[in-house]
Amino acid sequence: MKYLIVGLGNIGAEYRDTRHNIGFMILDALAEASNISFSTERYGDVARMRLKNKQLVLLKPSTYMNLSGNAVRYWKEKEGVDTDHILVLVDDIALPFGAVRIKPRGSDAGHNGLKNIAQMLGTDVYPRLRFGIGNDFPRGCQVEYVLGAFTLDQRQQMPTRIEVAIDALRTFCLAGIQTAMNTYNNK
Repeated sequence: MKYLIVGLGNIGAEYRDTRHNIGFMILDALAEASNISFSTERYGDVARMRLKNKQLVLLKPSTYMNLSGNAVRYWKEKEGVDTDHILVLVDDIALPFGAVRIKPRGSDAGHNGLKNIAQMLGTDVYPRLRFGIGNDFPRGCQVEYVLGAFTLDQRQQMPTRIEVAIDALRTFCLAGIQTAMNTYNNK
């Protein structure tokens, strides 16, 4: 069985440690823990790994956040991955920092990356893992907040919270979305 794990983010050094790039951060941590590396391929940086009897294709789109659907559709088709075996890792301002929520489908909740993926796939029925980044910003400053750096306290908690996200991702691939939701949606 093959899975496409997509971490959303923006390319470039200026975005590296921003809240909006948590998808990239989770995949980077998974790749490091798995002793694999990314290579630049069409529409993004790609790494491949095995998780027991599952094949995982890790994708960090190079299309910028708002056009992520181009990369997702291309790699879904190239690798022959079923839509229910795609997992999109995304930041979520509606969740407190570090909270993880897995869902089999849903609205884009104003997230342009998710909106573009739904447009390019022709459906919003694809699994996603939302990683909470909190919403501690003044009215009208959402863009600055999501493109801003995590606080010192958040950076100190980050390794533990990213490990929870990686465990949830692994559970999704090995035991299915229902088990992943039941296990991680309240952690």
